[in-house]
Amino acid sequence: MTPTTSTAQDAPAVAAAPGAAADGPARRRRTGRWIDEWTPEDPAFWEGGGRKVARRNLVWSIFAEHLGFSVWLIWSVSAAMLGSQFGYSPQQLFFLVAAPNLVGALIRVPYTFAVPVFGGRNWTVVSALLLLVPTLLFVVAVQDTSTPYWVMVVIAATAGLGGGNFASSMANINAFYPADKKGAALGLNAAGGNIGVAVIQLFLPVMVGAAGIFGLVQASEGGIHLERAGWVYVGLALVAAAAAYLFMDNLGTASGSTRETAAVVRRRQTWVMSLLYIGTFGSFIGYSAAMPLLIKMHFSLVDAASGAVVGGINFAFFAFLGALVGSITRPFGGWLSDRLGGARVTVGAFVGLVLSTAGVLWTLNQLTPIAAASDPAAAAAANRAWFPVFLGCFLLVFAATGIGNGSTYRMIPTIWRFEATERLAVTGAPDPTAPAWREAVLRATKESSAAVGIIGAVGALGGFLIPMMFGAPWVEDPLSSVRTAFALFIGYYVACGALTWAVYLRRGSRLAAAGA
Repeated sequence: MTPTTSTAQDAPAVAAAPGAAADGPARRRRTGRWIDEWTPEDPAFWEGGGRKVARRNLVWSIFAEHLGFSVWLIWSVSAAMLGSQFGYSPQQLFFLVAAPNLVGALIRVPYTFAVPVFGGRNWTVVSALLLLVPTLLFVVAVQDTSTPYWVMVVIAATAGLGGGNFASSMANINAFYPADKKGAALGLNAAGGNIGVAVIQLFLPVMVGAAGIFGLVQASEGGIHLERAGWVYVGLALVAAAAAYLFMDNLGTASGSTRETAAVVRRRQTWVMSLLYIGTFGSFIGYSAAMPLLIKMHFSLVDAASGAVVGGINFAFFAFLGALVGSITRPFGGWLSDRLGGARVTVGAFVGLVLSTAGVLWTLNQLTPIAAASDPAAAAAANRAWFPVFLGCFLLVFAATGIGNGSTYRMIPTIWRFEATERLAVTGAPDPTAPAWREAVLRATKESSAAVGIIGAVGALGGFLIPMMFGAPWVEDPLSSVRTAFALFIGYYVACGALTWAVYLRRGSRLAAAGA
């Protein structure tokens, strides 16, 4: 059996998708590239063409999501490059990089609901075109130093539209793959998006005329032109929309009403997994957004007039490394979870986060506040000696977040499938070929796709809270606020590790049998 694609002309003749009886008759669709029969759990279907279609959609989903992440985090490094003529304090800069994360978190819920309503391919086109809003506004904002700060924050917040792409993309790809391949597929999809953070942080300094790539690229004599980065992503967003329109598909089997999708909000596991995802993905996106400013404020000596780094560590050379490591390790976390179980890997990730974050905190306790020092040059030189230790520990933090991101997303479809089929197994119908079993698996796939979006939305709130805690306005010394924040983060990671063990691994726990 091969995938059946419908168009606006032949929609009435298409066979109903599995489970259509439960969801109502197939709707007449006015756009093309709909697949109304999709059974990836059937080996013959998968090998007979399903794998090829799923892989094609995965490739272009990764590209679109990658651009979304880059746009989402475009302010993370741009804020650190804003010249002194903007006159922003450290607290204002941290809020500037946090604002897109708040919008990116909140918008993930409607983006998830958009996939079953409009189709994964159709929504990818729309979400790519929406990236024109933050990129064009970015071009305007960075060239006008007279823009009021609150207006700058609103403009920066629109970059959160790129954060919504993750939720819709993951919900879409989740429906394309069979259960035993979801971990690797979702891991690759997410990693392709996550690495967009590293790409923007690595290449934006080069695009705008600043020194970059460990000093291999020298600063342009014409100065820094941040608007160039905005124009580049305007063009790439148009390419992503065109590619999705031409090469992606909508799955009729992933259709559903908003009411059905919202049912996952009432499930306890949605909120348990959300708490865990705050610790993994929230840490990844929050640290990624804050890392350029953290390095600049605590290791760089900056000329007040020009804003150029004149001593210590140049943040533009190293800011991208954290996001790169976290992105690379994410698919490894999914792959490892396919073999060892997501819950075990997640516990290991939180243990790694506790130890590596403790290393970062210890290093910060050795530093001298540069801004408050009587001799800033001497303080920057002294802090520079500790930078390799700080960077090494921080990269281990990012590695643990990446592994945890992959493992938690591997857990979600496994948990939902277990709960959907648990009753059938007890009543003596564990036959995966039975209609009731297939309907339960289809329902679990739909619900887990919705859960991916909600869990991703709650988890992304960590990306807002982390920069806010680093720039806490009630703490006079920026270094003290950073130290306090890391101490609190360690406590949260300990709690998350204990929660994972208690719910998914502890002997006697109902969900331990799920093998999540």
